[in-house]
Amino acid sequence: MAKFGLRIKARQLRSQGLSVKQITNELGIAKSTCSLWVRDIILSVDQLEKLRQRVIRGSELGRIKGALIQKQRRLRKLEEWRRIGISDLRHLKNRELLIAGIALYWAEGAKKRGEVQFFNSDPAMIKLIMLWLETFFDIKLNEIRARVGLNEAHKGREGIVKKYWSEISNIPLNQFTRTSFKKVINKKVYENFNEHYGTLAISVLKPSRVYSRIMGLIDGLSEAGSRLASQGVS
Repeated sequence: MAKFGLRIKARQLRSQGLSVKQITNELGIAKSTCSLWVRDIILSVDQLEKLRQRVIRGSELGRIKGALIQKQRRLRKLEEWRRIGISDLRHLKNRELLIAGIALYWAEGAKKRGEVQFFNSDPAMIKLIMLWLETFFDIKLNEIRARVGLNEAHKGREGIVKKYWSEISNIPLNQFTRTSFKKVINKKVYENFNEHYGTLAISVLKPSRVYSRIMGLIDGLSEAGSRLASQGVS
């Protein structure tokens, strides 16, 4: 198309309310040339509003795309480090498992009144602490009692929840004590209602034979950690 024809077409498109950028893309001309050709054309209020909305949508789309790219990068990084973590800790030695269990019990276990009890909602953590109790304290499955902690909004699912935790822990249902229902004034709203399983507390019968040893190990880990912190870890 001859230059004169391009100028006419550019002015027609501008009169229709197209942006300078749209016109340059449509006709394949320089933005500076297009601006010069259409600078005297005054757009209506409606046309200006449509252009403004288009710019806003384009800006929002750009932000959404940018956020999506960042999210994908984060997910890739998380997955990469997950694989590295699994590889690094694939084969735990007994001493490493012992220390891991001490740290977990220190954080989540009962430490008063001579009880040996562990609470959590993470199935993998429950499995690990039970392995720890069996491996280092010779606690058998029949020496453990389990208790579910559940929001009263899930009272109708009590049987399902108990079965879930029984399968996770291998603790028979007849070793579960009465469920502890949390009474609340306002019912908590769960995004995935049927995927909520509350918490599980596992308790060792006759805990006096192992309680003192566990407390001693926690004190040992605390002492070692404090010493390392004061010396600095190289």
